[in-house]
Amino acid sequence: MNHEPFDRCQRRLQEAWQALWDALVDPAEAWLDADGTPWLPLGAAGLTTAGPANESELAHLRAECRQLALTNEFAINGHENRISYIVGTGHVYRVAPRPRWQVERGLCQAVQEVVDDFVWENQWHRRQQEIVRRRDRDGEAILRLFRAPGGKLRVRFVEPAQVYTPPEWQSDPAAAFGILTEPEDVESVQALFIDGELVPPSDVQHRKANVDGNVRRGLPLFLPVRKNLRRAEKLLRNMSVVAEIQSAIALVRKHHGATRTAVEQFVVGQADLQRTNPQTGRAASFRRYGPGTILDAHGNVEYQFPTAGLDAGSFVRVLQAELRAIAARLVMPEFMLTSDASNANYASTMVAEGPAVRMFQRLQAEQIADDLQLLWRAVDWAVESGRLPPTARTHVEIQAEAPSLLVRDALREAQVARIEFAHGILSPQTWCLQRGLDYEQEQANLAEHAARFGSRG
Repeated sequence: MNHEPFDRCQRRLQEAWQALWDALVDPAEAWLDADGTPWLPLGAAGLTTAGPANESELAHLRAECRQLALTNEFAINGHENRISYIVGTGHVYRVAPRPRWQVERGLCQAVQEVVDDFVWENQWHRRQQEIVRRRDRDGEAILRLFRAPGGKLRVRFVEPAQVYTPPEWQSDPAAAFGILTEPEDVESVQALFIDGELVPPSDVQHRKANVDGNVRRGLPLFLPVRKNLRRAEKLLRNMSVVAEIQSAIALVRKHHGATRTAVEQFVVGQADLQRTNPQTGRAASFRRYGPGTILDAHGNVEYQFPTAGLDAGSFVRVLQAELRAIAARLVMPEFMLTSDASNANYASTMVAEGPAVRMFQRLQAEQIADDLQLLWRAVDWAVESGRLPPTARTHVEIQAEAPSLLVRDALREAQVARIEFAHGILSPQTWCLQRGLDYEQEQANLAEHAARFGSRG
C-alpha cells in the first residue's frame, strides 16, 4: 500500500502548523517583565491604581517580602538597621502639666503611673521594635486593644492575613481588603474584619506604610526592590560558587594527542595515593604538591592554572550597584545595608542635614505620634474605670523623646543645656528627658544620697 500521499499531506500539515505556531503572539507578553513576572492590572477597584487589585494579590506580594525578610541577608540587615535608628534603646515618656492649667497635686504622678504600667504591661520596648519590623515587612502593623480590669490596657498584634472581607460582604463596595468604611469617605473607617468579626476602630490601631491616606492597606517596604534583593543574593551565591570551584582546581593538565587510556595510565603512574569509592567502585588518584613544587612536563603536556584569571572585582562592582539601588529605596547610606564601612564615614553621614538623619527623624516623629495615641487610649480607659479623674485627659500632656540620631558631642550638648537652663529656657525635667533619665527617680536618688551622706557629698 502506497502511503506517500498521506505522508506528504502530514508533512505539509506539520509545516503549516509550525509556521502558525511561530507566528502566534501571546497578548499577555506585553505585560510581562524580562524575567516573566506579570505586571499588576490597573483598576479603580484595586488597592491603588498601580497596586494589588485584590486581597489575594496583596497577600502574594506580602508573602514575597516576608520570605525576603526571613532569608535574604541584605533585607534582614535593612530591617534591623531601621529598627535600631527608629526605636533604638527605646523611647522615654514623661507626663507634665499642660501650659496655662492649674493641675491638682499628684495628678501628673498618677498619670505617669498609668503610662509606666502600660509600658511594663505590654513590654513596650520589645513591642516597638516589632511594630517597626511588621510595618516595614508587611506594609502595616495592626494592633488590637483589650481593656483589662484595674484600668489597664493590653495590646496584641493581629496578623495581616486575619483581616479580610467575609464572603457575605464581597458585594458591598464600602467593604474591601478587610476594612469597612463610609460609602463616600474611604478614610473614615467604621470597622475592621478580623477573622470575620467586625471590630470597631476604637479597639484597633492600624499603622499603614508606603501608601496614600485613602488606601485601605499598606505595602511592604521592599516591594519595589524585591527583584534587586533576589539578584544580589543570587549574584553573591554565584560569585562564591565560581570562586570555590576555581580555587579548588589547582591546575589543569592538557595532554596533546593522547588517548583517554593513555591519560588514565599517566594519572595512575603519577599518583602518590589511590582510593576506591565503596559506593561507585571507581578508583581515585591523588598526588601531593608541596610548597614550591616544580612541575616538569614533556612536550605533549601543558599545565594551566584557572585561578590566575579569576577577577572577582568585576562581580563585586555589579553587586555594589544592586545594593546601592536597594539603599536608595531606603534613603540610607550603602554601608547601613551592607555593613561595609570601608567606603563611608559614619560621622559625615549622620549629621543634622544628612538625608538619612532627616528620614529617620521623620520616621521617629511618626512613631511617636502613633505611640502617644495608644498611651492616651490607656489614659482614657483609666479614666473610664475610675483609676484617674476626668481632668487627666485635659490638664496634663505626655511628652516623648526618641534616642538621638546625630553624632553626639556630649560636652557641647551639656554646655548648651546648661546655658538654656541658666536663662530659664530649659527645665530640669526636660533636661532629664533629653538625657534619657527619669526626673522623679533622679530626685529620689539625690534625696537618698543627701540623707546618707549629708554635707559630705
